[in-house]
Amino acid sequence: MAIWEKNKALQEILYAELPRLAREEGMEHEQVFACLDSGTMVLLGNPAHPKLQALLIGQPARIKVNANLGTSPLNNCPQTEMEKVAAALAAGTDTIMDLSTAGDLDAIRKQMLEHCPLPVGTVPIYAVGKILIDSERDIAEMKEDELFDEIDKQCRQGVDFITVHCGLSKRGAELALEEKRVLGIVSRGGSMLARWMVENNKENPLLSDFDRLLDIVKPYNVTLSLGDGLRPGAGADAGDAAQWEEVINLGQLAKYAHKRGVQCMIEGPGHMPLNLVQGQIEGIKRLTNHAPLYVLGPLVCDTTPGYDHISGAIGGAIAVSSGADFLCYLTPAEHLTLPDLEDVRAGVMASRVAAQAGEIALGRARALKKEAAMNRARKNLDWENMAKVAIDPELLQKRRQTHKNEEVCAMCGKFCSVKMLRDVKVKKK
Repeated sequence: MAIWEKNKALQEILYAELPRLAREEGMEHEQVFACLDSGTMVLLGNPAHPKLQALLIGQPARIKVNANLGTSPLNNCPQTEMEKVAAALAAGTDTIMDLSTAGDLDAIRKQMLEHCPLPVGTVPIYAVGKILIDSERDIAEMKEDELFDEIDKQCRQGVDFITVHCGLSKRGAELALEEKRVLGIVSRGGSMLARWMVENNKENPLLSDFDRLLDIVKPYNVTLSLGDGLRPGAGADAGDAAQWEEVINLGQLAKYAHKRGVQCMIEGPGHMPLNLVQGQIEGIKRLTNHAPLYVLGPLVCDTTPGYDHISGAIGGAIAVSSGADFLCYLTPAEHLTLPDLEDVRAGVMASRVAAQAGEIALGRARALKKEAAMNRARKNLDWENMAKVAIDPELLQKRRQTHKNEEVCAMCGKFCSVKMLRDVKVKKK
């Protein structure tokens, strides 16, 4: 039985959106069906999300980009976050994730769902953690029902995908703590669950009661983004036993969920040196049955505060060419503060550059077509068509503003190499 036959919500969205999705992705209908049924592609879309534009993630569909937004205890302005939603959409993001941890989280989430027609994701344990902290309770006091009830509520509100750290086992948490990692557990959700498991000497409820989670999300076609709670937070921690123990668990859980009719993505690293990116991505894809892989970066060096969007784009390009399907942006504010509007735009653009570079390396027709169009436009000094195919037309036009009436660029001027040789005829002997 095909996965959409086990999941009526998925079937509803698939049949309604298939013509548009296949056209936009340059795929035949049969290919979309085959990829969804094999679990190598997911269709993001919750019928409860108003004015939703469903989205396919997984190669050979176009590489997608996500923008993380949301409030924090030190920077809490919901209106600013709505402005960031608009900025991310204008920059060309494909999805939004609400990572808010301060303020009225239900109100913020509902606003994002109303303002964003593209798929919206969340990390439900953040909301549970806020409730605990606000009531002066320790995360170790969390009741299992509190976590599952929060997930259920967010599904009903219309969230399209959720990060859940189901593969983080008690054994994995102990491995991370015992091995004395340079940066331990850097995932917020992962650290919360690790503390809960260690303090209570119990297994992760998202793992031990995985069927309960599937029963909650399935009626809404909420895709599980199986979180990497033990991802390396420093290049020196990449590839240790704790990380791979979790990856193995994620692969098994994704396979089981697919049989139950629930779609899954896999979240990946993290920080790692450049030379490890290809091997890590290929290893994760193999161990998770080639489910769609959603990566943060990877950041290929740790010493780039203020420029982490560049470090992440370098790693992201290699990750895409190695099999990653979905890039989570990093902004110049990463590791420092919440991003402002300019940071959001810069982060989305950097990830879009990485996606394009990776798809060129893969020989994807849509990427090569854009490159060829740019080359033709440059040869003809056709600035209008350069802007049409540029990743950021607005920036191109802004930088050209002072000499927009010139045929050539301001760097070369009358020394333009293209113009200098345009009319030269090669003399034959």
